[in-house]
Amino acid sequence: MQVSLSWLSTHLDLSAYSTAQLSDLLTFAGIEVEGIEETGIASDKVVVAQIDSFVQHPNADKLSVCQVDDGSGTLRQIVCGAKNFKQGDKVPLALPGAILPGGFNIKEGKLRDVVSNGMMCSGKEIGLGEDTGGLLILDPSLPTGKPLKEIMASDTVFDLEITPNRSDLLSHLGLARELSALTGLPLKGTRDHTAADSKTRPAQENEVTLQATDGCPYYTARIIKGIKVAPSPDWLKARLESIGLRPINNIVDITNYVLMEMGQPLHAFDLDKLQGGIIVRRAAEGEKILALDGTEPALLPEDLVIADSQRPIAIAGVMGGEETGVTEGTVNMLLESAYFAPSGIRRTSRRLGIHSDSSYRFERGCDPHQVQGASDLAVKMILEIAGGQAEETIAVAGVAPVLVQDVTLDEDRAHRLLGIPDLKAEEAHAILTKLGLTKIGGDASKTVWTIPSYRLDLVRSVDLVEEVARVVGLDRVPSRFTAVMASGDATDRQYDHVMQIRQALANRGLNEAQTLRLISTAQISDSLGNANPAAVSVALKNPLSEDLTTLRPSLIPGLLATAALNNRQGAQRLRFFESGRVFLKLPNGQTREEDRLAILLSGPVSASSWHSREPKTADIFDLRGLVEALPGVTTLDTKPLTDNGTFLLHSELKVGNRVLGWIAQLHPARARQLDARNLVYVVELLLSALRQGSTGPAKFEELPRYPSVTRDVAFELPADLPNTKVSAFFTGIKEPLLIKADLFDVFSDSTGTKLATDRKSVAWTLTYRASDKTLETSEVDTTHARILAALEKALPATIRR
Repeated sequence: MQVSLSWLSTHLDLSAYSTAQLSDLLTFAGIEVEGIEETGIASDKVVVAQIDSFVQHPNADKLSVCQVDDGSGTLRQIVCGAKNFKQGDKVPLALPGAILPGGFNIKEGKLRDVVSNGMMCSGKEIGLGEDTGGLLILDPSLPTGKPLKEIMASDTVFDLEITPNRSDLLSHLGLARELSALTGLPLKGTRDHTAADSKTRPAQENEVTLQATDGCPYYTARIIKGIKVAPSPDWLKARLESIGLRPINNIVDITNYVLMEMGQPLHAFDLDKLQGGIIVRRAAEGEKILALDGTEPALLPEDLVIADSQRPIAIAGVMGGEETGVTEGTVNMLLESAYFAPSGIRRTSRRLGIHSDSSYRFERGCDPHQVQGASDLAVKMILEIAGGQAEETIAVAGVAPVLVQDVTLDEDRAHRLLGIPDLKAEEAHAILTKLGLTKIGGDASKTVWTIPSYRLDLVRSVDLVEEVARVVGLDRVPSRFTAVMASGDATDRQYDHVMQIRQALANRGLNEAQTLRLISTAQISDSLGNANPAAVSVALKNPLSEDLTTLRPSLIPGLLATAALNNRQGAQRLRFFESGRVFLKLPNGQTREEDRLAILLSGPVSASSWHSREPKTADIFDLRGLVEALPGVTTLDTKPLTDNGTFLLHSELKVGNRVLGWIAQLHPARARQLDARNLVYVVELLLSALRQGSTGPAKFEELPRYPSVTRDVAFELPADLPNTKVSAFFTGIKEPLLIKADLFDVFSDSTGTKLATDRKSVAWTLTYRASDKTLETSEVDTTHARILAALEKALPATIRR
């Protein structure tokens, strides 16, 4: 939100505070200052000048050589590129030595060999409005030579980020109240507009009808006839332009002024364009309205609209309609001032993607007890600026809801929480009083406070304590250690396990990806080969866009999209992983959330270098090796799954009876769609299954002191026997001297010449070692023989001797 310092100064005198001091005050009070902009003319060397004459530049078709009266008594020569001036016009002239916004220093110089002693300026160049394509033509009555800073006031604009709970600060009056409490300065004029001057009457059924009181419990309408719509006076234009609003006409500008002055949105309808009275209702399914921003959104029954007897004329609290807006031809108008429930406005605004200053305030909560006061202020300004005759009474439908209640302050607990030794109850009470609260009772231990209607955030005793802390300053609150040691729980252990896995993968050279939890159904079909994505995924009721319609049922679509982006940027070596949550639709219609880990490999296993110009390309065994190195994984078994056209080598991964997840190669056709230069391999694992196999902190063993002995063994097996069966045998055999078994050769013969086609020959290296001595050959031979005998019994294996 942009706030003008000169506008604020109409509410309290801030002349004793510098911009930096005000910024610090706001920041330490919990109001973030995102930026500060100085507007207007700061230099006294920018003066009013009159163009005496001008001729064509001798060396440039687009330049003019002007003789300018700067009030010094001697004409000054200026070379200018603008064409929108004539002889006798008065324009801003920056004399040599002037410093313009942006740090631009004006000096004497030459343009195409012609001397130029200064620069005539556009409005943008001196910080006054936007560039209109030429010089800023000034009022001809201005005295020549007078510094513009003495004519056009400068201003300071604060760009503030207001937290959602402080809707009372979304106006200049609200911010002035806050600064008054922080500085102790008195407010000029009223603190709020809850005490309205106008008279009210119940609205007749043909005037205002509330059909959706849950969304709009309170609505007021006032008719003004005989107005003259015209440009706003200069002071009003300047007010709005100072905070970045574009003046439109006096009626619209007044409603915007009231909005920014006191935080209550208003809307003006052309009375003669209305067909019947106002009806506040829910929209019909598919009903449309041409909004003021030129869009024509389709409405849903949950959307609240302002309608007449024929059609909707405004999206309640969000934006008015084009058909009934105030234009230059408007003579009679109806002024709306109402209270709308925040949740409904927020839902409609976000779904339609229409965000306005009105919706911004209604979403956070407006003060329903200033609705009538806002209408009074607007009507007073309309009658003064646009003329006309207002009805004596305001038509009112509904009742303003009471959103605040008295709060009891626990004095003893407040003192303990703040811990400020020298803070007396009187000082704390004075702060609350400055913030607009009123003490209505209580005793030394508890006091009761009435909350002003605009402070919707004050609902508990601790809220009042926070207010005192903000105003006295956190520098007065002593620091102290009050936390106690808490033992770790299941959540802590789960977090630590995920961090351990992430660190392990990062240590192996993988890059962590973080993708969106929202994807499209097309991504699910393309990445997972699912012909019916709706059957396995959870769809959003109100999607943000066509590409973000579904909660992801897998991490793989996001990793494949990341791989595609990197491929198109020229990357060849892809090593990504992601840990995160997926969302599954169960057959019974319920949903389940799971934490998963996904890894993607493609391209060389290592970066190319002088000694390895073409490193080995990663394959599915490299990916499996990464999985086997994860905490919680021991002997890994695989079970083939059906290839669905998207994946090849599709297999389930298990450790014993525990299913870890699945591993696969992306189909080459799908890989080409991702612009992949190499085969792409993916794996997705359940983090809960990995945690089940984790035995806690890592354990370390002493380095072996005695040498190992190896024996090679070759044997024949059926060609269709999985290697995991052999690996499981060596892992499970109870031989203390056997410490490792490694496969180093596989042979098969498709012709059947050297080996039957239904057979394969494998060769393993068995490693033996004792922890307490050097093994003798006889000991190794005996153990080796037992293992081979057990192998032939356990498997259909034939040892090659």
